[in-house]
Amino acid sequence: MSLVRFSVSIPERLIAAFDKRIRAKGYRTRSEAVRDIIRNYLVEGEWERHDGPVVGTITVVYDHHTRELTHALTDVQHHFHGAVCCSTHVHLDEDNCLEVIVLRGAVKEVQRIADRLISTRGVKHGRLVCTTTGKGLV
Repeated sequence: MSLVRFSVSIPERLIAAFDKRIRAKGYRTRSEAVRDIIRNYLVEGEWERHDGPVVGTITVVYDHHTRELTHALTDVQHHFHGAVCCSTHVHLDEDNCLEVIVLRGAVKEVQRIADRLISTRGVKHGRLVCTTTGKGLV
């Protein structure tokens, strides 16, 4: 892989804040951090353009005592079984559970499944994390 060098003009205070942040995150160089930022930007573009298959993880936290909630969450996953790769269930305490569902498919389908799961009555918190299959990234 060939590398391209380019220069960027950035205000001193902005680059100082950037350097502090990337050091805290464990980056050894600005180049490593900038590459990751560019990749994140490109992944966002995949989701915005609805290009090809994408991957997403849905995390939901809920009270497992909520009547029929566990059944409802499972039903949604079965309904979209073609897009659901796997799920992991964690008992957080006596009352609360966390479930992470990995999905793969078209952007609209992954978003629709996430919306259905997160909006299910009894879910306390939910979030979709969007990523890529990695095919188009360098």
